[in-house]
Amino acid sequence: MTERLRKHNSNHKGFTGGLADWEVVYYEKHINKTSAYQRERVVKSWKSRKKIEELISN
Repeated sequence: MTERLRKHNSNHKGFTGGLADWEVVYYEKHINKTSAYQRERVVKSWKSRKKIEELISN
C-alpha cells in the first residue's frame, strides 16, 4: 500500500502525477495482489459516489 501511494504522489506524467495530495481513507487486506486488483476493479466499476462513501464509512 505504501509503495502504491508513493507512486501516486511522485511527480510523473499521467493522471495522478501532477498533484501530491493523495491520502489513504480506506483499505482492505487481501491474500495476494490478484485478489486486491480484482476488488479494486469492482469498487471502481461502481461509479457511484454515494456507494463508495458508504463503503468508506463502514
